[in-house]
Amino acid sequence: MTPGLAAILAGLALLDSMSVGTLFIPVWLMLAPGRIRPLRFAAYLATIAVFYFLLGALISLGAGAALSGAAGPAGGPSSGPSLLLRAGIGAALLAGGAVLEWRERRRADRPRRLARWRERAMTGGGGAAALMALAVAAALLEVATLLPFLGAIGVMAGMGLSWTATAAGLALYCAIMVAPAVVLFLGRTFAHSFISPYLERFDAWSARNGGKVIAWALQGLGGYLLGNALLVHLFE
Repeated sequence: MTPGLAAILAGLALLDSMSVGTLFIPVWLMLAPGRIRPLRFAAYLATIAVFYFLLGALISLGAGAALSGAAGPAGGPSSGPSLLLRAGIGAALLAGGAVLEWRERRRADRPRRLARWRERAMTGGGGAAALMALAVAAALLEVATLLPFLGAIGVMAGMGLSWTATAAGLALYCAIMVAPAVVLFLGRTFAHSFISPYLERFDAWSARNGGKVIAWALQGLGGYLLGNALLVHLFE
């Protein structure tokens, strides 16, 4: 792998590191009060990284053609079933986001329940399975916006890399993608007194607005997919 290719992959991975699943949720998890169990946090990030690696391997082998078509890669507009799938997913996300926002407005006690679940999952007796399921759910919700990831795979495919080199590139991408969350966790662990005021302000904000932000993200993603599918259909 050349230094130039490594730099390209690193840049795309850093873009992916700012998504809901790789930044927002990890920050929310590490805001749990008390001493966080590092293995719980590691289980979440490892699940995200492994999911991306396996998905990248499938796409690189050609088994993910339908998925990449639904996501609208840079290779050109999709048509037929993948176009209908994109529109259907977009409509479903729009509806789901609207329902979630409506429920958030009616259930004022939900932030407290989420905070209690977070505390059990990160510090108490709750197992890591729930965190791993959360990681998979977050990754699945972001499948339709994997443009940096698909771009990285496209760059490696265009260079005609061997499978070994492609696997190494995917591993590098996934490691860099979760690195910012790891750095933040280390800061939370070893410099908590310094960053605690910022964490507390973010915690208060997320308790009030976290559910709404997720709902808005779902609606934005759904609107993008549905609008993109309609535009492709009109100008195809």
